[in-house]
Amino acid sequence: MKKLFVLLIGTLLLVTGCGNYFEGNQIQNVGMLMDGTIENQAWAEKGYNGLVQIGEDYDVDIFYKEEIITEQEISNAIEAFVQDGVNLIFGHSSIYGKYFVDLAELYPDVHFVYFNGGYFDENVTSLNFSAHAMGFFGGMVAGKMTSTNHVGIVSAYEWQPEIEGFYEGVKYQNSEAVVHMNFINDWNDTKTAGEMYEKLRDYDVDVFYPTGDSFTSDIIHRAKEDDLYAIGYVSDQSDTGDRTVLTSTIQHVDKLYEMTAKKFNKGQLEGTIMTFDFQEEAISLGEFSPDVPKYFQKLVNDAVDRYIETGLLPNE
Repeated sequence: MKKLFVLLIGTLLLVTGCGNYFEGNQIQNVGMLMDGTIENQAWAEKGYNGLVQIGEDYDVDIFYKEEIITEQEISNAIEAFVQDGVNLIFGHSSIYGKYFVDLAELYPDVHFVYFNGGYFDENVTSLNFSAHAMGFFGGMVAGKMTSTNHVGIVSAYEWQPEIEGFYEGVKYQNSEAVVHMNFINDWNDTKTAGEMYEKLRDYDVDVFYPTGDSFTSDIIHRAKEDDLYAIGYVSDQSDTGDRTVLTSTIQHVDKLYEMTAKKFNKGQLEGTIMTFDFQEEAISLGEFSPDVPKYFQKLVNDAVDRYIETGLLPNE
């Protein structure tokens, strides 16, 4: 009977819209769209973990669809979610912002949430990490620990704010260090990322900052095999190599989703652009490698505490 009820409701939604089904702003069910896959991708895994936790917290059904990229795929996926009683939809990428704004009017009782963009509407919210500072602190560690004075960035996109922060952090800590930058323009191109790693290694780079999704872990493993260092990204990747990962610049995507769901369930989630940093505990540094001197670990931790209190980086 339950399956039959859902099918009937789905038919009703197509005819009358979702206004007759959803009751207020409380969570009914939750859906997530991903532009990639969950497997072996820290960003996607943390997003999925946040989705699962929301399902447990509110005792609701959760749905997710992988590799949803085109406008038609997004539109079809949203329609399917709504027919399954979903009234809170997460788009786990910046690509969903414009599409959500374009489609939001068709689903006034659904709230759409996505990451890293400037699009918003009455029922569309953009979540953004203020990632400059985390890059800066990771750069400080890289600048301290390089012995060749060559540090390398393998990044998905040049616009990522952690890139500029990392560069500034390296130069603040070690003015003689050269920061090599490489941009793939793709979150998931592991082949090109591997080629970039090899070129940087040939330039005597001995500390790498891979700021992608699927290729971050691969580059860290390569650095471990070559007895080089890396800075982790998105997740605490210290378990990848006991000494290889000097520290990690962590974005707590899962916690941010849980907080967003809580706001929505209380009727407090606004259609706006929201930004999060160390101060909101949405960003943190991971464990330090035992190769990082204890005094320097304390220096960095003190700098993070000062930033949380004052909003000022060590170079300000």
